[in-house]
Amino acid sequence: MTLASRVLGFVRDQVLAIVFGAGATTDVFLVAFKIPNFLRRLFAEGAFAQAFVPIFTEYKETRSEAALKDLAAHVVGTLSLVLLIISTLGVMLAPLLVMLFAPGFIDEQERFDLATHMLRITFPYLFFVSLLAYAGSIQNTFGQFAIPSFTPVLLNVCMISAALWFSPMFEQPIVALAWGVFAAGLLQLLLQLPFLQKLGLLPRPRWGWKHSGVRRILKLMAPAVLGSSVAQINLLLDTVIASFLAVGSLSWLYYSDRLMEFPLGILGVTLGTVILPRLSREHAQKSGEQFRRTIDWALRLVCLIGIPSAIGLILLASPMISTLFEYGKFTANDTRMASYSLIAYTLGLPAFILIKIFAPAFFARQDTKTPVRIGIIALISNMAYNLILVLPMVWMGFTAPHTALAIATSMSAWQQAWMLYSKLGHQNIYHASGELIAFCKRMLIPWLILAAVVLLTRSADWHTLEAAARATRLLGIIASGAAAYAIALLLVGIRPKHLASP
Repeated sequence: MTLASRVLGFVRDQVLAIVFGAGATTDVFLVAFKIPNFLRRLFAEGAFAQAFVPIFTEYKETRSEAALKDLAAHVVGTLSLVLLIISTLGVMLAPLLVMLFAPGFIDEQERFDLATHMLRITFPYLFFVSLLAYAGSIQNTFGQFAIPSFTPVLLNVCMISAALWFSPMFEQPIVALAWGVFAAGLLQLLLQLPFLQKLGLLPRPRWGWKHSGVRRILKLMAPAVLGSSVAQINLLLDTVIASFLAVGSLSWLYYSDRLMEFPLGILGVTLGTVILPRLSREHAQKSGEQFRRTIDWALRLVCLIGIPSAIGLILLASPMISTLFEYGKFTANDTRMASYSLIAYTLGLPAFILIKIFAPAFFARQDTKTPVRIGIIALISNMAYNLILVLPMVWMGFTAPHTALAIATSMSAWQQAWMLYSKLGHQNIYHASGELIAFCKRMLIPWLILAAVVLLTRSADWHTLEAAARATRLLGIIASGAAAYAIALLLVGIRPKHLASP
């Protein structure tokens, strides 16, 4: 389901690139969309889910059905009222938010006014999608992952429809995308309701500020706001700085980030979603050995899928961006600029995935303080890396200073991943097993063979090809690399059983 959503997400980005290109109005929409989307990832998918799932799992495993329903009623009632207040304030304070998150727009009145207008339309998306995260967390706790993973398809469908059919109806066509986001949030939430009803967990919302379970969730959630979402804060800082750089910088970073997010979403986010309830259950059952085996299994998948994905994205950055987006208003120069930041982001892809695995190991144990301390350190480091790398590139006249933002994000991600792993070892929660280390060593040969095949089969004349020829050649390279990689895996003794969960 995640794969289907991500593939349709590429179609969405292709439509946006062709219809709107990588110009000034696209930059404005990306700011208006990124602010509520950032808050969604920070509070809904990040802090809320990672605080809610362990407590909800504990209630499910150790308490009565009535107590579980009572917790659900108080959580949804409290969450709904808080989100309604935040969404109302967001709409009212839209100009201030634009000034805060895109200060580069302040001196350009037209872009500033357009960003404010669209943010007022997109901000309620936070309300809908945060409740969506609540519904998805409940389903995940019961082992139901399909519908929550499929739901993002509706966002892609709404935005594609807005770009192709509704944008000509607006004086500023890009505004149609903002209404597409609003409609998607409402439809996504409505889709969840029948499935919650089937589980018997669609109770009447109740205010629960004093409810013991709600208080425990809030206590875990407060520090997790930063600790679980430092990567998103880093990306938002990039947006602030990029708003001062050349027109198109925000779009180049967006499209490269979207490509990097494809394997991160399929593997990293999905792994984090799946292992959090499992680790929470294993911790509740005091099964330390099974807890460690679950993390080992997740790390094997990083070796089998995550690192090869990074190799492919780095070596095929320009061909992939050209094939997917270089049509209509998206130019060859846009491809070149976006490919630089894609390579830089992808250098940190394994680290981003590792964070999605290591952080839930703390959250499952209801420890949110340790990740937040590490997250704050990584956030401060990212800000320092930005200043160290970006300012010299601007002063020296480099043509692609936005690339430094992506490099800084990758550097801070590696720092965060290493600190999380070290702390797990220091607390004797997890150490990489000898079996895992031996497995990683065996993977070196398949990785090298994959890289060699891709390098030998790619070509430099990509921009001169027609769309069909680009797609055919790219698919041929990917197929050749995949086949060589699969054969190499068999030769070094890797079998399908290594994918099986413990």
